[in-house]
Amino acid sequence: MSDNALLTQTGAGTPMGELFRHFWHPVLLSEELTERDGPPVRLRVLGEDLVAFRDTQGKIGVVDARCPHRRAGMFFDRNEDCGLRCVYHGWKFDVHGHCVAMPTEPADSTFKGRVKIKSYPVREAGGCLWVYMGPREQPPVLPHLEWTLVPESHRVVSRRIQECNYMQAVEGEIDSAHVSWLHAPLKGGNNPFQGRFNNAIITDGAPTLSIRETDYGFCYGARRQISSDEYDWRVTQWLAPTYSLIPSKDFPRGGRAWIPIDDSHISVIRYAYHPDRPLTADEVQSRKTTPAIEPVTYRLPDGYVIDISRDVRHANNDYLIDREMQRTRNYTGIGVVRTQDTSMTESMGGIVDRSEEHLGTTDATVIAARRRLLKMARDLQAGIEPAAAMNSEAYNVRAVDQVSPEADFPRFMDRYADVALGKVEAV
Repeated sequence: MSDNALLTQTGAGTPMGELFRHFWHPVLLSEELTERDGPPVRLRVLGEDLVAFRDTQGKIGVVDARCPHRRAGMFFDRNEDCGLRCVYHGWKFDVHGHCVAMPTEPADSTFKGRVKIKSYPVREAGGCLWVYMGPREQPPVLPHLEWTLVPESHRVVSRRIQECNYMQAVEGEIDSAHVSWLHAPLKGGNNPFQGRFNNAIITDGAPTLSIRETDYGFCYGARRQISSDEYDWRVTQWLAPTYSLIPSKDFPRGGRAWIPIDDSHISVIRYAYHPDRPLTADEVQSRKTTPAIEPVTYRLPDGYVIDISRDVRHANNDYLIDREMQRTRNYTGIGVVRTQDTSMTESMGGIVDRSEEHLGTTDATVIAARRRLLKMARDLQAGIEPAAAMNSEAYNVRAVDQVSPEADFPRFMDRYADVALGKVEAV
């Protein structure tokens, strides 16, 4: 298998797919599944078609999308009396996948005790529903990501689809150089895009990158010159396998989880939080509406339908690019920063052909992430399980955006270690 195939394929039985199954993944927002005995929600995770439901007692099940009897779709089923009942023949399954009713069989039949539907453990944290699809009978502890540990009032989360391989999005997320170009405003009075980033990001388009490997992945510093004795440091966190923490001068700050739906679609979980206070209504609203998303029933290329939201600016309408805006106001002509990123990663195609790339100095973090994931997948093939999946406390870190006289990354990190560590205890 080529490196690119190994890196991008996450279905069951693939090396990267098996690696991903050792980790917990946020796959739905809690708000998408609030109603007891309410309608199931269709999803696909790591290439597997699933439905999620909340039963009469409030317990959550994530099970195979098709009944094990004749493979009819479970989305159409009745969610009632602590189970999902197939409307085709009445077979009923609880949140653990046990068949609890089989009315088409004789009353004395023991067949139902021998039939299960595939099901996965579920946890609720950080306003999300998390699924563990791995081999351990006792799953690991959820990662202690700070945004999942604060009170509900201190965070905002959203979910949408993106139409490309997960790694293209991850690589865009850990690429500090593109910020100076893709997101840049053009000079001009009363330009609403001025002030989105500080001057150092706009004036220094070739940051010096330094990488520090960690138990959970790596962090890296992007250093830009402000003056002869002052530097702007943006320290981004990449947390295996697909989480990010993006630097910002102030809270609320956060990042994204890029969860493979399949090899050419991603469920994007966006999170922003404040560790010390509730978010204001304006803070919540701005993060819910940039980008603007709308619920859709999205039909994947093979015909399976999932329930998710989608950016109103997408490939089919050219992301609502405005060429006059591009000439006079910002670099892209696309009016939303996050959509600017999406347009680039989706424009590469569903799975980019990396053999055609010509990587440069500022792609060091992209190379590092690829190597780390490939090594983890190959180690697992050799019987070495990913230590990060079992080290939940290692994930309690922060991103950093700091002006400093330090030109050396290790000295900078030693000086500002306190602001790079999360402060919230797991509950």
